[in-house]
Amino acid sequence: MRSVPIRLRQRAKQREPDVTAETPANTKPNPVDSVVGVPDMEAARDWLSARNIQDIECIVPDLAGVARGKMMPTEKFFSGPVMTMPASIFAQTISGDYPDDDERFQHSPTDGDLYFRADYSTLTTVPWESDPTAQLIHDAYTREGAPVETAPRNVLKRVLKLYEDKGWEPVVAPELEFYLVRPNTDPDYPLEPPRGRSGRPEVGRQSYSITALNEFDDLIDDIYDLSEKQGLEIDTLIHEEGAAQMEINLRHGHPLALADQVFLFKRTIREAALRHEMYATFMSKPMSNQPGSAMHIHQSVVDRETGENIFAGENGDETPAFLSFIAGHQRYLPDVTCIMAPFVNSYRRFSKTSTSPVNVFWGYDNRTVGLRVPYSSPQARRLENRIPGSDANPYLSIAASLACGYLGIVNQLKPDAPRADDCTETAKSLPRGLPEAVARFEKSDEMVEIFGEKFVATYRAIKYEEFETFMSVISPWEREYLLLNV
Repeated sequence: MRSVPIRLRQRAKQREPDVTAETPANTKPNPVDSVVGVPDMEAARDWLSARNIQDIECIVPDLAGVARGKMMPTEKFFSGPVMTMPASIFAQTISGDYPDDDERFQHSPTDGDLYFRADYSTLTTVPWESDPTAQLIHDAYTREGAPVETAPRNVLKRVLKLYEDKGWEPVVAPELEFYLVRPNTDPDYPLEPPRGRSGRPEVGRQSYSITALNEFDDLIDDIYDLSEKQGLEIDTLIHEEGAAQMEINLRHGHPLALADQVFLFKRTIREAALRHEMYATFMSKPMSNQPGSAMHIHQSVVDRETGENIFAGENGDETPAFLSFIAGHQRYLPDVTCIMAPFVNSYRRFSKTSTSPVNVFWGYDNRTVGLRVPYSSPQARRLENRIPGSDANPYLSIAASLACGYLGIVNQLKPDAPRADDCTETAKSLPRGLPEAVARFEKSDEMVEIFGEKFVATYRAIKYEEFETFMSVISPWEREYLLLNV
């Protein structure tokens, strides 16, 4: 477990539920008292009324992980028909453009409506709003009631169904890195670290520094307070290697619930930073002279009937399923790198001069390989996928990582030998750029079968369009070295 200041540990302890002998064992909790999640619409009505909430943010994550949706009065939410939005929200690039039609991807000619149903287990407050406001994540369906194939939440559910059919349930725990930076309204200027309570910006590397973390005490308090009000559970918070770079580790749990938490955490951390006149950025490589930001995903799989970790045998030894899970990542991670590293900027993190793994080797407690096996008890045995960037869509990256492991198990793949040495500069087997990564994804028959042809076609079209948009911008490097030299 990562280190955390005593003050933060005490705060986490204070959040534990107060269970006393005065509470009857057979008493069911009242849904109205829940911080996050209710069972159905009627419970939601009571929950909102008890908090005098007048407005609801009805939201859905798009392919980039951006929150799309509608704000509506509570009365309209309960009295009106199901929420609708145009199908094109799942075909937008990060710049708001749309790709051209090609042989695999075609827009809906009428851009008709999709239908969105609330997942009431996600109901919670929006604590940074001045008026009492709630937020509620929705799932996307066609008019006929079929899940929309390109909706990220549905993509993850599709992969989880593969595990369910085998009698398994994955468990994940993401670790999310991000930077705090000074406000920057001109994209032509590089980002800079913010000033902490001492009035000075950070210099050098401050990995695990409590002093550097305490520079942002007030902001950290806000992050904890806003998270607590939404039922978001932080395991630990540390200062990472970069200047004003932080990492939040989330408690392990169901993949869909944890993807929801990452989605909401990003909103929360950005809002908390703005309160303190800072930006929080989840760009994979926001500053050229600083380390990149990752979203490491710890993964294990349990038997749905027994609850036992299928990666550990009766005597605690590693099982063939565990080794095949590793091998699946080794074989298929290059095919889904465009999901783990979804933007042009993402590939700047994969550099021989950085601490980011550039390979798909595996090893025990080795942070220079892409696939790390932390030392743990047999029941907690897990694989840490260190490839995804913090800019990755949590639903899609978790789905892709679990898909790799699933294919490894069902195909009984075998991994190579674990690496105990420094692998920083060896076997750069990952795609080095976005077009190369997308080409591998669309040509992978296994991934097309798991993700569906429509999703693959839409995702590839969006990513190629984003690359073309990037190529239309002339960078400072080009002006610096080409303007008068060529």
